[in-house]
Amino acid sequence: MKKILFPTDFSETANNAFVYVLEMAKAFKAEVLVLHVYSLPIVTYEGYPAYVAEVLDSVELNTFENFKDQIPYLKKIAEDHHFDLAKINYILEQGDLVSVIKKIAKKEQVDLIVMGTHGASGLKESFLGSNTGSVLSNVPVTLLCVPHNAKFNSIQKIAFTTRFRNKDHKALQQVIDFANTINAKIKCLHVRTAESDVQESVIEKWRKDFEHDSVSFFTIPDNDVETTVFDFITSQEIDVLAMLTYKRSFFQELFRESLAKKMTYHTEIPLLVLHEN
Repeated sequence: MKKILFPTDFSETANNAFVYVLEMAKAFKAEVLVLHVYSLPIVTYEGYPAYVAEVLDSVELNTFENFKDQIPYLKKIAEDHHFDLAKINYILEQGDLVSVIKKIAKKEQVDLIVMGTHGASGLKESFLGSNTGSVLSNVPVTLLCVPHNAKFNSIQKIAFTTRFRNKDHKALQQVIDFANTINAKIKCLHVRTAESDVQESVIEKWRKDFEHDSVSFFTIPDNDVETTVFDFITSQEIDVLAMLTYKRSFFQELFRESLAKKMTYHTEIPLLVLHEN
């Protein structure tokens, strides 16, 4: 991992996520790209193009000044976490947030994107139409979603949910590479529902494939996948939940209103979302 992209609106939630950015960058010896994206208002003043241009210029100037004012705060956070300021680059871009993130991620060959989310309701919105959800759907880069309440200590335990598919096998190897760098252990969880067709021989093959890695496997029979995952997070004291990109309907089910109470704990740990290669 060489480059981490951090889109920010300079909010408290974003600044909290920045701590994760810095710690990840230190562990992976990566460069940090701080990105702030702004949009221009639609201004129509028929017959007075100079006035329209003046308004837009004023907006851009104010945005730039605000951007400059915010940088010292981020530098202070970086210094407090003993991070080399020379490894942070700042980017100010005008345009659509997701389009700009996609463009920068491709141009800079970004390995990880880190974004903050706003608690239980915010995390739900992250996968049901917000900016984070749009990035997840449109930018094929590993995404770390950091909830507002998350407090970085150290990442010691990572849970990885699986249905033992071939693409899950590749994703688990990615998680292992990630975990090895930060000396974390992986707890691989499969929730066996009544519809599950996973053969025991497949699970045993996975155990053998990863027997030399710091991975332990858990199979829990239950038809309520979402509740089982959240209970597992609590009982195993998980620091990060990792999963491969799922269909949108999965996230709609995962964050349905009936699970609001379960989200109380879940909103305190980041979610690492991987894409198929």
